[in-house]
Amino acid sequence: MTELKTLAGQPISRFAFGTMQFGGRADASQSRAMFDACRAAGITHFDTAFAYTDGNSETLLGEMVRAERDRLLVATKVGYIGGAGAQNIREQFDRSRQRLDLDMVDLLYLHRFDPDTDLSETMEAFARLRDAGKIRYIGLSNFAAWQVMKAQAVAERFDIRVDALQPMYNLAKRQAEVEILPMCADQQIAVCAYSPLGGGLLTGKYLTGGSGRLSEDDRYGARYGQGWMQETAAGLVEIAGELAVDPAVLAVAWVAAHRDRPIPIISARDAAQLEPSLAAMDFDMDEALYTRLAALSPAPPPATDRLEEQTLGAPGT
Repeated sequence: MTELKTLAGQPISRFAFGTMQFGGRADASQSRAMFDACRAAGITHFDTAFAYTDGNSETLLGEMVRAERDRLLVATKVGYIGGAGAQNIREQFDRSRQRLDLDMVDLLYLHRFDPDTDLSETMEAFARLRDAGKIRYIGLSNFAAWQVMKAQAVAERFDIRVDALQPMYNLAKRQAEVEILPMCADQQIAVCAYSPLGGGLLTGKYLTGGSGRLSEDDRYGARYGQGWMQETAAGLVEIAGELAVDPAVLAVAWVAAHRDRPIPIISARDAAQLEPSLAAMDFDMDEALYTRLAALSPAPPPATDRLEEQTLGAPGT
């Protein structure tokens, strides 16, 4: 995959930290404590977005990275609102750079696919930012595999390429295994996987009546509302108990242990909540444990199986 590096030329850390909570659920003091904990653990990759917490996330992160800018990789995202047109990309990115107080951002993602904008316009906008020295790497977030490949083909016209992809991936959401992860391996695209804890589902806290995004946000509740997902969380908690580790350690380490080496983007509300995810960096997961955890959730059907159904007709049709 693309080897993302800091400005100092060093490979980035195996984990990234997502600052979606900065300036929202996490106040400035809590945000700083989490940043410091990440740096103490060796994390050099920090992810934010134009749309996070009304800009507070970018502003707070910018203040924190200033002292050691060259040793860190800073990523942000544009286009979640307003589409992927060149003007919107430029305007949002200019505001992001102002908030971050950075002349150049290492990695810029398009936050989601925009079916109403020609990818040529989008990729040309990214190419101009790259050529102007305002970005180093180009990423896509929440794209299907076919959309990535289409973007990759268009990007070649402008002498750029897709360097990183940000998909959702965790033990309860494994669709990325079908096409996303193999495609990224083939195309040498770095995978930065968000939501390794499944919105907190895989910590087990909802099994005992805990609160969080799944209970407070209808979107997350619907995303992880299937009964078998609770069973997966319960199984993970049971195995974690046997091993005397926090379930979050296993959940995050499982994502990192995939053979294609995705980079888990960890996050939290405060330093105490973040601690188990950081501990996953040093957890040694062998193949037997990886397989045992994988058996807790249904693996998505291979793409070839779905192709056969489309060609021959699903059973009973």
